[in-house]
Formats: sequence, C-alpha cells, structure tokens
Amino acid sequence: MRPMTPREKELVSQLAECLEALAQSRRENGLLRQKIDLLIRRVFGSSSERLDRAQLELLLQLPAGCPLEETPVGSSEHSHKNLVAVRKHRTPRLPENLPVIEEVIDPEPVKEKPEAWRCIGQEVSEQLDFEPARFLRRRTVRRKYVHRTDVDRAPLIAPPPERLLDRSLPAPGLLAHILVGKYCDHLPLYRQEQIYAQRHGVHLPRQTLARWVELAADWLKPIYEHIRTGVMAGGYVQVDETPIEYLEPGNGKTKQGYFWACNRPGGDGFYHWQTSRAAACLDNIVPLTFTGVVQSDGYSAYRAFANGRGNTIELAGCWAHVRRKFHEALEQSPRTSGWLVRQIQHLYRIETQLREGRAGPRLRQAVRASQSRPIVARIQRALVRLKGSGRYLPQSLLSQAIDYALGQWPTLEVYLDDGRVELDNNLVENAIRPTAIGKKNWLFIGDADAGQRSAIIYTVIENCRRRGLDPFAYLRDVLTRLPNMTNRQIPEVTPKAWNKMQPPVQRLAS
Repeated sequence: MRPMTPREKELVSQLAECLEALAQSRRENGLLRQKIDLLIRRVFGSSSERLDRAQLELLLQLPAGCPLEETPVGSSEHSHKNLVAVRKHRTPRLPENLPVIEEVIDPEPVKEKPEAWRCIGQEVSEQLDFEPARFLRRRTVRRKYVHRTDVDRAPLIAPPPERLLDRSLPAPGLLAHILVGKYCDHLPLYRQEQIYAQRHGVHLPRQTLARWVELAADWLKPIYEHIRTGVMAGGYVQVDETPIEYLEPGNGKTKQGYFWACNRPGGDGFYHWQTSRAAACLDNIVPLTFTGVVQSDGYSAYRAFANGRGNTIELAGCWAHVRRKFHEALEQSPRTSGWLVRQIQHLYRIETQLREGRAGPRLRQAVRASQSRPIVARIQRALVRLKGSGRYLPQSLLSQAIDYALGQWPTLEVYLDDGRVELDNNLVENAIRPTAIGKKNWLFIGDADAGQRSAIIYTVIENCRRRGLDPFAYLRDVLTRLPNMTNRQIPEVTPKAWNKMQPPVQRLAS
C-alpha cells in the first residue's frame, strides 16, 4: 500500500477534526436539550417530585451485575402500617360556631286557624349565606359633668381611651382588615383603595393606607422581636432566602432585596429583610450568642458565614435539594437516577414513621442510627463509584447532581447524629411561600425601609397560620390592647400565648 501524500494526510487530519467537532456538537446539543426539557418541566410540568411506584419499579429493572444493584436496607413496605393509627376526623360541613338566622315557615291553613292544628314535628334544611363586610363609624362620646351643689369644683370628664395614635382615624378592626388583605389575602393597597371606594363609598388613598400599615408595623415590632428571640434561643434553626423587588429612591427603578426566613421546627418562625444575599447578612440575622445547628440549602453564603463564626455553628444540609437534582436527571439516566431517588425515598419513609409515631429527638436519633445510616452509607458508596467511573459528562444533569450531593455530604449526615434536625429544609421553604404568592400581586416593595415592616407583619401572620388562628381576630384584639400594655406584657400577646387564651371556637382549621 502506497504511502499517503502530504495532501492526503492533511485531508485525513481535517476529517478527523471535523468528526471530533461533530461529536462534540452532538454532545453539547444533547446537554442543551436536557436543559430545555428541564426548563419546560419546571415552568409547565407538575411541581411534585413524587414518583409512581410502578414507574420506579420499571426504572429500577437493572441488569445483573450492575454496581448499584443492592438489597434495600430499612423497614419493609408495610411496616408503617404497624404504627399507631392516627384517627382522621371528618370536618363538619358547616362550622358549629356560625351565627344562625332561623326562618319558620308554616302552611297557609295553619296561619289562618292555628288553634285547629297541632305540630307533630319539623323538617330543617340549611344554606350557607354571606353578608359583605361593612364600614362603620365608631363614635366615642365623653360627657362632661359639674357638681350640682359644689359649683367651685372643676367639671369632670372621663379620660380619652388609649389609641395607637392620637386623633388617628383607623380603629384596630380597620387596621387588622388592611393588614390581612395585603399580607394574607395578597391584595395590594391600590386594589383595596378601589374596593373601598367602589363597593363602600369610602375614599382612602393608598398613601394613607401605607401610613397606616407603617403605624401597625411599629406597634407589632415588640411582638416580632420576642418571636425572633425565641426562635434563636433553641440552638437549631432552619434558614432560607427569597428575592423581593423594592423601589429604588429617585429614579423609579426597582432593585432586588431578600426576605430571609428563619424557622424553628415545631415552634415559631420569623422573616428578616436585607437588601442583599451576602454572607454578611446572616450576621444581622443570627445573633453572636447563637451556638448550634443552622440548616440550609447549598448556597455558599451559609458556609462562609459558618466559617466566620469559628466552631459555634454547625451546618446541616437538605436532602430535598439532593433528591430534586436526581429527579431532574431521571429522563437522561432513568436507571441510575431512579435508583438514587428510591434510596432517598427510603430515608423519607423512615422519617414519616417517626413523625406518625410522635417520636422525640432521642428516639429519632436511635432509629436513624439503626435504619437510616446504612442507607446513607450505601448512597455515598454509589455516588463515589459513579463519580470515578467517568461515564457522565461534567455538564450533564446527573453529573451535576452527583457533584452537588458529594459537595454537601458532611452536612447531609448531620441529621443522623442529632434528633432535633430535620431531614430537609422544607419547613422553612413552606414558610416562604406566602411571600412568593404575594409578590406576584404587589410586584415590589415601596422602598428598602418598607421591607422590614413587611417582614414584621408577615412574621405575625405566619405564626397565626401555624396555630390555625384567625389573623383578623388576633390583630384586632392585639392592636386594641397594645396601647395599654408595657414591654413586660408583650409575651402575653404573641400568637402562641394568645392561642392558649382563646376558646376552641376562635381557632380555625390549619
């Protein structure tokens, strides 16, 4: 066979380069298609990460000798049925505490000659009706008196009642209604202004409503601070952040700020407003005296914050974020990702059993040591093998999920040794949801200072929601009582304390 000419060698080299470029383009095209599919699922698909059992079984039909094919460790599929059953009471069709307006209807012959008829029974039917809310003028009359015989005595008049602000127009009930409308029902102030004018004939400019919101937030601030102190006193807190736009002074443009949510599982939670997402913000949220566990997602600011506090802060990771990333990689690598998702589901099944059995921290730690730790170790071994196999491109969804899990691994094991710590950070993420719904309606906060006022009100309403309290009833009562209270009495009017003082009819189903 004759040797190739220089020109033929050049053409062969160019062909090899073109084939390599084509292969690279195909790989990049595949990765881009995965990202587009993931984006479409996030925008238009179901938000649930649950997988049908039959679907997982299909995904996990692994060939013999697969390095991931191991026998699951932990409780059997039906072991949770052996726990104490929690009775589920049916909710009454209509609440028993609703006022009743009764209308008695008698036949016409009975009305004409009632003495000729004897009642032998009745048939009762009910309908649920509604009367729109109404404004009213609450007038306070303080009458003056003079002594009938002692004309030299000065006239007497009762002192004016304490109010949130001298000569203020809004009563506590109106303030409570405005706050619930904006921060619970997500009605922006301009919509409330339109509703009051069009349906009730009461003209309240939104600037006036904004001043009243500021007034209420100032009065509720001591309650907020008491809640915040209690959350940080437990030695374990979950933290997350969500972006919120705010209006930049001067040019009418918006900038991005953040609500930082802090949650104490089984207790209270609070929000804190910051104009950035930097690690330094956590120094303003977590007091210097705090020592314990901070649970968060994998955002690097939390690691920088913990490193800056020395050995006083231990970071705990979130298994929900790990599961989410493998769930997103299911279509690309259904067998491997499906196996890993299934192992994580074993961990969640154990936590469900502990929750249903109302296990305390010690029992949770013991059960996790015997059942959860072997599963966690098996997941780690699989991830290390997959990482070293070189079978997946670094930009692929599965490779990114593996890197994320291994990068967070020390924090993911913290919950095994501390029965207080949850498996994931979902509780604090759930607390953020009301703010996410609200910002879709009011779009942005008026200014940076208004951010913390919103954080105060959101904190109070969120803690009412956790205890199944009617936020309007709570706010109306508390705003009525606060002008006559001292700082020492503030613990008496937190949602937690207020809940204990109310009869059952005042509590709503959570």
